[in-house]
Amino acid sequence: MSPNGYLALIGALFLTWVVVVALFTPRIDYKVHRRLDCNTKEFLHALHSTTQTTVHHDSRFEVLTNAKEFYPAMLEAIHAARASITMECYIFNGDEIGKQFMAAMMERAQKGVTVTLVVDAIGSLWLGFGAVKKLREAGVRVKFYQRMKWYRLARMNNRTHRELLIVDGKVAFIGGAGVGDQWAKGERGKRAWRDTMARVTGPTVAAIQGVFSENWIECCGEILTGEEFFPPLERTGDTTAVVIKSSPADRATPARVVFQMLLEGSTKSVRINTPYFLPDQSLRKAFIDTARRGVKIDIIVPGSDTDQRWVRIVSRRKYRELLREGIRIHEYRAGMTHAKVMNVDDLWAVLGTTNVDNRSFEHNDEVNVAIRNEATSARLTKDFLADLQLCEEVTLDTWKRRSLFEKIVEPFCWILERQQ
Repeated sequence: MSPNGYLALIGALFLTWVVVVALFTPRIDYKVHRRLDCNTKEFLHALHSTTQTTVHHDSRFEVLTNAKEFYPAMLEAIHAARASITMECYIFNGDEIGKQFMAAMMERAQKGVTVTLVVDAIGSLWLGFGAVKKLREAGVRVKFYQRMKWYRLARMNNRTHRELLIVDGKVAFIGGAGVGDQWAKGERGKRAWRDTMARVTGPTVAAIQGVFSENWIECCGEILTGEEFFPPLERTGDTTAVVIKSSPADRATPARVVFQMLLEGSTKSVRINTPYFLPDQSLRKAFIDTARRGVKIDIIVPGSDTDQRWVRIVSRRKYRELLREGIRIHEYRAGMTHAKVMNVDDLWAVLGTTNVDNRSFEHNDEVNVAIRNEATSARLTKDFLADLQLCEEVTLDTWKRRSLFEKIVEPFCWILERQQ
């Protein structure tokens, strides 16, 4: 064989190895050693100890429902910035709403504010190099996360899915929404996406800034320091929270630990909004065991207006084993729902970027806030009940009557369960 032939063989073997590792790595079957009631102090201690996080008290969380609430609040905060703006997005488009954010950041940068932006190289592909050039010329520091490089091939499946905005190190926004017209007004004749963000003040903001700092270091090596990023923070409320960041440095991620612990620690109710619902075998078992303990479980997922049709088909193939245990699944019919919220026992709420799927639990950089506060939980429950009015419940009978096309392609879509 010629030298070129050997090189081609080595290249083919390497690409095969990458595909096998990315698609067929054995899953981790999670379970708790001893179930802890999530209403107890013992649970809180175990949660933050296991996830190696800090419990933050005395913060305030304001829930912002849909773009009509969160985009104006985010833009107002940017315009009011005096020291620093840090922002991280999986999706940052160069469309109408994207241009509003770019204009606001460029104006602040030109006034001397340190503006720092991290966008995912794949998720924000449509931002465009022309827009990035304008941002940089105005003084905005922009980096793409995980650009395609030869030495990153083994990590090409790792994306930053984090959606964060921190202003002056004192106010933060966290939730499921990126920057794009699909949230603001819809695209191509479709309705605007349903989503949830939270405006955060108080001690929790420093931890959220720290999550952004992690990805900024990875992009360019700079360690953010000083009061422009980490000022002293005073008490602003009475909420207890834990910031949960996940990265695939190891396959066991804190995000999955939190979901597993809260589900198994629930005693009354679990309500979940998620755009992509593909729980693996061990998480499905936890759902079933929890339902058998008498916990009421309701899950809202996208209906036919989903942005990922194949993912929905794969998701629906596993409904039967959940439905027959009394777990209620509701398909949202008022457009695409992109909210990522878990509400447990009217006490705990997890809000952030993690979907109930393997991509979020194992491959992406994600960030969530686990909030222990009855008022915040009640506010999110209000949204959940409003969403239910726009849903159609999936029953065993309606599930059995799904389309012939869906039944035919289901067995061939199994690979997405490990990737989506």
